[in-house]
Amino acid sequence: MSDGTALAGRRWLISVGPRWVIAGGGLVMGLGSLAMGLAGSPVALFAGRLLVGLGATVTFTGALKIAGNWFPPSQFGMMSALTATVGVLGALIGSAPLAALAAGLSWRGALIIVGAVTVAGALLCAALVRDRPASGLEARPQGGSLRDMMDGMVCFFFLYAAMGNFFLWSVPFLRDVYGLTTTKAALYASLPSMALLASAPVTGYLSDRVLRRRKLPYTVLASGQFLVWLAFLLTLGTLPLPGVCLLFILLGVMGGAFVLTWPLGAEVNPPGLAGIAVAVTNLGGFVGAALTQGPIGAVLDAGWTGAMAEGARVYPVASYRGGFALCALFVLIGAATTCLLHETRGTNVHHRLRPARASAGSGPRRTRGES
Repeated sequence: MSDGTALAGRRWLISVGPRWVIAGGGLVMGLGSLAMGLAGSPVALFAGRLLVGLGATVTFTGALKIAGNWFPPSQFGMMSALTATVGVLGALIGSAPLAALAAGLSWRGALIIVGAVTVAGALLCAALVRDRPASGLEARPQGGSLRDMMDGMVCFFFLYAAMGNFFLWSVPFLRDVYGLTTTKAALYASLPSMALLASAPVTGYLSDRVLRRRKLPYTVLASGQFLVWLAFLLTLGTLPLPGVCLLFILLGVMGGAFVLTWPLGAEVNPPGLAGIAVAVTNLGGFVGAALTQGPIGAVLDAGWTGAMAEGARVYPVASYRGGFALCALFVLIGAATTCLLHETRGTNVHHRLRPARASAGSGPRRTRGES
């Protein structure tokens, strides 16, 4: 492929616009869900699940890109927080209806309905959503800073690694250590998510309108999250259940820091590359959760004494202390890494950080893909 062809392809991908990215991702997710519902073999079931995952990877980034186009940079913290909150709320609310559908129609019928609704939503997105206001102009993308994006990615890697593993092991912890049923343990384990529903938008609002800072609240909340993890470790297995619930709520409150990850990643790069910056930063969290599950599981298994209950391993407090100690270490590293971030004060600072690159641009241009 010639350099000219490669450059043209890159410009076309940039000019497609987030509306079509979201609609395409939704369509892939819907088709994947339909394929799972109609699957006649494990291979087809796996392929459908793969499609769902592939489609889901782009929708959140596209939504943040649209929010950045429609709202001023000073409100991006709030908009990213609201977008994340809608995702958390959907996960909490959607579980019960999905369970009811599966109980009434079988899991295949439930997946087919979910797939059809998702495809319909993707088509509505393509028909109704617009990338930016009709008069909107977008700056020609210039080179961004990989180092600046990596700083945010590393922070999110460690912070979300801890939270992701907490969500994975909190139910078994409450079941094994406090003797709760799985259903009741799942209810208590959802407390951080419910706290996030309030803390995420509040964090975004305070960052945008009150403090007018990004790095400061991010560092403070990440440090507070480490202190909560430390208290959790020091009282593991001895704290009464109401105290454990309080710590779970505080984890969700301090966890609101993560919504500032995306503004920090976007605001140190050219506006035209905001989508790429958010995507790279966002990648860190999911990679962190995926790569650290194995080591933490290995720590838990190393302390397993052979006890079983209803076909599942029962781990002693010492095993959970080792696994959760790794989570606390992840949060400490993430909090320390926030000190490397640039304070943007809710504005794009790429022109100040990289003045030579910013001045090399050729000015704004209208992108394709608008109608």
